[in-house]
Amino acid sequence: MTDAAWALVLAGGEGRRLRRLTRRITGDDRPKQFCRVLDRDTLLEQTLRRSALLVPRECTLAVVVDAHEQFYAPLLSGFPAIGLAIQPENRGTAPAVLYGLLRVMAAAPESPVVIFPSDHYVSNDAAFMAHVETATEAVVARPDLVILLGVMPDSTDVEDGWVEPGERIAGPWRSQLHRARHCWEKPSPRLAVSLRARGCLWDSFVMVAYPSALLTMIRHAVPSLVEAFQPIRASLLTPWEASSLRRVYARLPSIDFAQRVVGRCPANLAILCLDGVGWRDLGAPENVIAALARSGAIPVWAEDRESRVVRGAAAQV
Repeated sequence: MTDAAWALVLAGGEGRRLRRLTRRITGDDRPKQFCRVLDRDTLLEQTLRRSALLVPRECTLAVVVDAHEQFYAPLLSGFPAIGLAIQPENRGTAPAVLYGLLRVMAAAPESPVVIFPSDHYVSNDAAFMAHVETATEAVVARPDLVILLGVMPDSTDVEDGWVEPGERIAGPWRSQLHRARHCWEKPSPRLAVSLRARGCLWDSFVMVAYPSALLTMIRHAVPSLVEAFQPIRASLLTPWEASSLRRVYARLPSIDFAQRVVGRCPANLAILCLDGVGWRDLGAPENVIAALARSGAIPVWAEDRESRVVRGAAAQV
């Protein structure tokens, strides 16, 4: 690679669909990314460990929400101040992505960025990050593209977004790269069956691009959001950033990136298929059960005080 990549880790969600399980795990209402859902590390710690295979800590930015400080602070204690993008409120994934991008652009305007949600199961971190590295190399060669990692589905999950690969983009990359032909966010069960049959992929929400390309994509889809963030840009990485951010977020509606931006299937969106790696979005209990079944792991919350497996613990969630 000719450009050092940055990692943008999204860790500001509330995890409401998984709240019943996370309450069982922790005894409180902390969001899932701060819970030990799959093993002895939290989902956020797993995401950071995975991203560190390609991106050093000093080039990693975690986007969090101020109200979650008691949960994220112990996990991110080694982060420099520049590596924490603290939102005053949760306003959905589109503002989180945009704020993180602007922070990266202020610190390293010439670097590509990899967006990592912090609520995923990945069966093989090294293989997964090899695909991310391929996508990064492709973006360096084609800086106009935003590359989304697509996942070969093993079910007709209607909670995930779906994408249809179109024409192939020629290049020396190790994996096939395609234009995105169509995008669907949370299709009906009937449509999901049809999408799987015609070779469509799950949208992993893991994206690689130069910030400028992502910013252009957001501006075309939600111009009002980019306009709302204009007052923040002059205060980024200064003592006035937090107060400027509070004023902007006080007026922001909640905006979902997958629905409002990716769902429009922008012309510069490309798909790289994630081959040979198991993946799950852990947004719902059934996805956690599927991930545990694939990994064979016994999480701490599925053991009793004597460390014996509580049979059927996952099925009771």
